[in-house]
Amino acid sequence: MFAKKQLAVLALSTLGVVSLPSLADDYTIDTKGAHASINFAIKHLGYSVLTGRFDTFSGDFSYDPAKVEASTINVTIDTNSVNSNHAERDKHLRSKDFLNVEKFPKATFVSKKVVAGKDKDSFDLVGDFTLNGVTKSITIAAKKVGEGKDPWGGYRAGFEGTAELTLKDYNIVFPLGPASETVKLSLNVEGVKK
Repeated sequence: MFAKKQLAVLALSTLGVVSLPSLADDYTIDTKGAHASINFAIKHLGYSVLTGRFDTFSGDFSYDPAKVEASTINVTIDTNSVNSNHAERDKHLRSKDFLNVEKFPKATFVSKKVVAGKDKDSFDLVGDFTLNGVTKSITIAAKKVGEGKDPWGGYRAGFEGTAELTLKDYNIVFPLGPASETVKLSLNVEGVKK
């Protein structure tokens, strides 16, 4: 009888361990310390590559290295902060021809699913990206750069990722030529554990 009780307790304990929720840690993206960036690159007439960035954005993420599929991320971008290092061009980028910042001052990414990659540090972030009033599902190919304690007593985790967007998918149809129909996004994210 005693052995049966022990077996029942062991079975319930094992079931409890199996059903434990993910132990993901929550992080705030470190934009105050400028340890994160959202950059873009697009071909110019097929002759060169124009690069730029968004200077103002915010976000947070949760991350569990033991169960990366349970991770999430949310990012909000101030589209008015677009910076291609050319004032006149940036004014055009903010106009209705491109980002239409007066009507749509924010772009957002909200993850919906994380798919583990070939190694423990790579994964795909699948989520909804909203730009110029249009929401589309995109996939960001991501990789963990590293994690650990910082010199100020905190704990940090950093990632890099890339994605490619087709401009017309977001109602950006200003004629830039066939070489300039897509834009590449490059993200560098460092988070401080909350």
